[in-house]
Amino acid sequence: MPIREQRRAKDYNTAETKMLFKRPDDIKSSEITPKKVYLNRRMFMRAGALAATTATTAVVYRKLNSPTSADSPSETISNVDRLNDEEATRQGFKVDEKLTAREHITNYNNFYEFSTNKQSVAIEASGFVTRPWTVVVDGLVGKPTTFDLDQLLAFPQEERVYRLRCVEAWSMVIPWIGFPLSKLLGKVEPTSQAKYVAFQTLHDRQRMPNQVTGVLDWPYVEGLRIDEAMHPLTILATGLYGETLPPQNGAPIRLVVPWKYGFKSIKSIVRIDLVSEQPPATWNLQAPREYGFYSNVNPDVDHPRWSQRREHRIGESIFSSQRTLLFNGYADQVAHLYAGMDLRRFF
Repeated sequence: MPIREQRRAKDYNTAETKMLFKRPDDIKSSEITPKKVYLNRRMFMRAGALAATTATTAVVYRKLNSPTSADSPSETISNVDRLNDEEATRQGFKVDEKLTAREHITNYNNFYEFSTNKQSVAIEASGFVTRPWTVVVDGLVGKPTTFDLDQLLAFPQEERVYRLRCVEAWSMVIPWIGFPLSKLLGKVEPTSQAKYVAFQTLHDRQRMPNQVTGVLDWPYVEGLRIDEAMHPLTILATGLYGETLPPQNGAPIRLVVPWKYGFKSIKSIVRIDLVSEQPPATWNLQAPREYGFYSNVNPDVDHPRWSQRREHRIGESIFSSQRTLLFNGYADQVAHLYAGMDLRRFF
C-alpha cells in the first residue's frame, strides 16, 4: 500500500503548534497548545528526548579519540563513470575540497534504526544483510516495477563528490558512487498527476534493532517534489570511496540530495511512490517547527535551538568552523527550483 494511503488518517498540519510545560500568568488563552496536541503524550515525550540528543550531538564527536571501525566487508564497484574535473565541477558533480576520510564517514553516522549514538551505529549495523533486497516503485506511474539489487547496480554508476551538511551543524565531503534518481523514475514512466516522490526505509525490527523503540515513528519516510527528484544532482547512492555502501551509511541504496540537510537523504530504501500530494516526512512530522519539508540548507534560517550560519567539518580541528553556504553551495544548479518562494518561510 502506498505510504500516503497508510498515513492519510494522520493530521500533518501542526507546523504552528507550540508546546507549553506551564502556563504563566501573562500567557494568553489563545497561545495555549490545542488540547488534541497536548493529549498526544507519546509525541510530546519523544520530541523532548530527541531535543536533548540533537542539541548535544555536534559536540559529541569533538573527542580526541580515533573512530573505531566496524565495517562489514565491502565490494569494489567497477565500471564507474567519471567526468573530467572541469565538467564535473561545472555541473556540481564534484567539489574542489578535501575529502572526508573514509574512517570518519563510516564511523560517525545518524541512523536511528540502529542507534541514536553516532559512534555506535557502525557496530550495531555490522551484521546487516543486504541480499536479497528489492525496491518497489509504484503509485502514479505507467509501469510499476520491483527492482532487485542487481538491477539497481546495473544502472550506469557515476562518481559524485558532494558536500553533506547535517542540520546539526556538522558537514563532510563524500565521494559517492551511484546513479541519477531520474534514470530510475524514467523506467516507470510517471504520469502527469505525479507531483511528489515518497520514499520509505526498511521496517524490520530484527535487522534494525533500534526500531523496537519509539524514538521515531517507524518506518522512516521522506519526500521530494518531482522536479527535485528529477534534478541531475539527485542520486541514488550505492557506494562510497569506490566500494559498496557500508550498512551504517544506508546500504544497499540510499538517496542523496546534496543541497538539502542530510536527514532528507533517506537510507536503506525499500519503496518509492509517485504521488499527487505532499507526502509525510519523518522529521517534519516529529517536530514541524524545527524541520521543514523542504529543508534546503540556508545559513539565514536558524534551527530554533542553534545557529546554521557556520558548520564544523568532521575530521578537521575541533576548534575550526566554516561558513555555511546557501543550498550547501549548489545555488547555481538548484536556485531556479525555488524562484518566487520565500526561502525563510519554506524551510
